[in-house]
Parts: sequence; C-alpha cells; structure tokens
Amino acid sequence: MYKLILRPLFFLFDPEMVHHFSFTMIKLFSKIGFSGLFRSLYVLEDPRLEREVFGLKFKNPVGLAAGFDKNAVLYNELANFGFGFVEIGTLTPKPQEGNPKKRLFRLPDDKAIINRMGFNNLGVFDAVEQLKKEHRVLIGGNIGKNKVTPNKEAVKDYLICFDALFDYVDYFVVNVSSPNTPGLRELQDKEPLTALLKELKKENTKLALNKAVKERPILLKIAPDLTDSQLLDIIQIVADTKIDGIIATNTTIGRENLKSHLTLSEEMGGLSGKPLTNRSTEVIRFLSEKSNKAFPIIGVGGIHSGEDALEKLAAGADLVQVWTGFVYEGPGLAKKINKAILRSQL
Repeated sequence: MYKLILRPLFFLFDPEMVHHFSFTMIKLFSKIGFSGLFRSLYVLEDPRLEREVFGLKFKNPVGLAAGFDKNAVLYNELANFGFGFVEIGTLTPKPQEGNPKKRLFRLPDDKAIINRMGFNNLGVFDAVEQLKKEHRVLIGGNIGKNKVTPNKEAVKDYLICFDALFDYVDYFVVNVSSPNTPGLRELQDKEPLTALLKELKKENTKLALNKAVKERPILLKIAPDLTDSQLLDIIQIVADTKIDGIIATNTTIGRENLKSHLTLSEEMGGLSGKPLTNRSTEVIRFLSEKSNKAFPIIGVGGIHSGEDALEKLAAGADLVQVWTGFVYEGPGLAKKINKAILRSQL
C-alpha cells in the first residue's frame, strides 16, 4: 500500500511539508488508538534479535537515525514501527531555524535525498521537556553546535547539550560530520576532535559520579568522505579518548554516478540513500578490520532492505540505522530487516 499509493501521493508535494504532515498524522492516529495496530503490523519481537552493545540492551538491532525526530516529539510513536532504538536531534543549545528553504530534495531515480537543513531544531531545552515523558524505546541524543558559535568555542555548545540531556537519553552521539553547518567538519581533524571528546568524557565521569549513575555511552558520527588516513586517525582517537563507539556514516558531499537530473543532483547539501550504500559499508569494514573490532559500530547509509542491513552487519556493524530507506521503503522496513536477520541466523 505504501509504495503503490502513499509514496506516489507524498512525492507530489514538498518533502519537508510531507515530513511535518506525516508527523501530524502519526501523532493523531496514535492518540485515537492506532498504536496497537501499528505495533501488530510492524513490531517483530524475538529474543534472538536482542543485542547488548556498549552496555545497553537493545530489543532489536534496527534504529531510526538522527534527523527524523529532531525535537524528540514522536519517539514513542515511532517505536511502534519496529525500531529497537530512536536517535533524536541533532540538537543545539539555542533554537535555530536552519538554512533557508527549499533545503530538502528527493532524487527518486537514485532512491536518494539531498538535505541542507542546517541543524534546524527548537533547542536542547525544548527537547528535554519532551523527553520527560515515559520512554518506551532506547533513546540516543545527537548533539551539535549552533551555527553562530565559532569552532574555538564549540566545546561549550556540546557540553551544554550533554549536561541538559544526560538524565534523559541512553547514549550520546557527537555530530561533527554534517556538511550543512559551515566549518563543522573541521572539528573532525585529529587535534580539535580529540580535545572535544576528552572534555565530554570528563563531563560524563563527573555527572555520573555526582548522580551515582552509570556513565552514558558516547559515540562519534563520522562522514563517509574521510580518507583512509583520516579513518586511521579516527581509530586512534577512539583509543585515546576511550569513547564507546562510532556511527558510520553521515551524509556525503559526493555526487558520483547519480542518475538524477543534473540540476537536482548538484543541489548543495548532504546526499543520503542508495548512492551511499557501498561507501558506508566500506568505511564500516575498514574501521572494523583495522581496529581489530576494538569498538562497536552503528552502520547507517543506504539501507533500503534486509540485504543492505546484512551487508553492514557482515562488514562489522553491531547495530544499524535507517532514515532515507524509511522514506522510500515505508513503515515496514524495520520489520523486514529484522526478519532478514532472523533468517540469516537459521
């Protein structure tokens, strides 16, 4: 039904408008009693799907990537579509509108999306109010810096978000790899990145001691455009800072081998979806092999089927996330991936 009727209808309209409309509909249908129906259709529960990664127990290894529920308004409802975890954000200390519209573009011929949203969000403290509701799913908090904050002061922004979210999320993701905030990717360089992660680790230890709770796992989300030399630096940084894992990968600034119309494919922003499948898998395999699987990896990028997810897991990922695939393949994607994982275990 989704691919035959809903997707063609949705694709007639502006993608950002459709995103907000979909949120409104999911929230409405959930409020009037459809949550049970959604769960019966899309949730697959099986103890063989459970995973324990960086000290957390996941009901299944399929998550929804950051950028979908930026402001933490729909995480419980989205869990009804079969996700084992939902990542909110990217959140910044102060609210920001993001880049001028139009800033989200579909490339149907490539099963891809280009976005240059620019960390549009209502701010971390608004998200905290949303997160005070009961959680029915594990939550990741993806954090970044405000556009107006210079890189030399970026650590302050990340610490503000970290402190605000500490009591409300199960793990953190440090986003320094979005291509849509000017200069942000410069924070991926070895020296500033090491300094940032060490400060967050120090804050993590302090908050955990003060609150008499466990430290929150800290993950780093990296770009697919890093060279082998830079990826080796990432492995060393993980060892030096003792963070808990990597999310590979964010969107790409590359535009190789696209089928879509040239004008559309040349839009500025990060490209996600099927064109990213192979590169994200290559990055996962490189990190896993070169580090001798020293840390967990969440694989994301171009997962549109169970087979795509199995490739990521075979390459060394411990968990996977979807985003663009959810848009193109529909609400049954997580269940299809989980079914494929179960079949692969037989």
